[in-house]
Amino acid sequence: MQAIIETISDRDIRRGERQLARQRLLNKLKQPKWVFWMLVKYVTLILASVAVLIPPYAILMAAFKTPAEYYAKSKVALPDSFLNFANFHKVFVDGDLGLAFCNTSTILLISLFFTILFGTQVAYVLSRFEFRAKKLVLVAYILAMFVPSVTTQVATFEIIKALGLINSKFSVILLYIGADVVMIYVFLQFMKGIPVELDEAAKIEGCSYFGIYWRIILPLLKPAIATIVILRTIYIYNDFYFPLLYMPEQSQVTVSTALYKFTTVFGTEWTTISAGIIVILIPSITLFLLLQKQIYAGVTQGAVKG
Repeated sequence: MQAIIETISDRDIRRGERQLARQRLLNKLKQPKWVFWMLVKYVTLILASVAVLIPPYAILMAAFKTPAEYYAKSKVALPDSFLNFANFHKVFVDGDLGLAFCNTSTILLISLFFTILFGTQVAYVLSRFEFRAKKLVLVAYILAMFVPSVTTQVATFEIIKALGLINSKFSVILLYIGADVVMIYVFLQFMKGIPVELDEAAKIEGCSYFGIYWRIILPLLKPAIATIVILRTIYIYNDFYFPLLYMPEQSQVTVSTALYKFTTVFGTEWTTISAGIIVILIPSITLFLLLQKQIYAGVTQGAVKG
């Protein structure tokens, strides 16, 4: 009997809460100001969604159209057939997408290896050691954020040229492995969560500084490393400027520059370029969908630690 009474009481409480919430909503609907801002919010969201979704939709439709069909119909109209794969075949053969994926994979793997190696070592030194130039180094990293990269491109190009690395994969690899400020910041925030007592215990056992870094710090930085790997992979994979500037030869083509050859002074092959964009986007979209939890969790955790 007591259980029945408690069940009835809980049901009445929930019913009362629903009625109270409904009454609050009705009261808000009577306020013109509240209704106005609700309309503004939803209209803005709808317009933003349309602005974001229409370009990829138009590209997807164009990938299955013939050139004549593309110029004769609306850009958002459905193609006559979704079985028209001529544009995909052309972009693979004429655009050397197979070679482009191979070059991009080579650049990506080497760049990520040295980026993580140098980035974690810099964070380890700045987090665990005290020296006179420590603040100067941190300030230098911060100041680098305020210097537009375009202003240094002439000097950078001359350095790469003097090293004889033009039309070589090592030119862009050398530029990619530079430890950027965001990466250092993420590693430093994660380092704050690693107790210093672990370092001291390892020293007592006779472990060297490099041994502490390799056996203790590096394994505990795996969440941060996963975050940086994902973010840097997306950046390097989509970068167009560095490969175009430093590797203009066709043998050094990457996925970001492979489609550039379909733009000439005589016109642009939009259907072929659209097919290439779809093919190139598949790996990055798949990576993001599979690892989006790690991206959000890693960035958020690195931002709030300490």
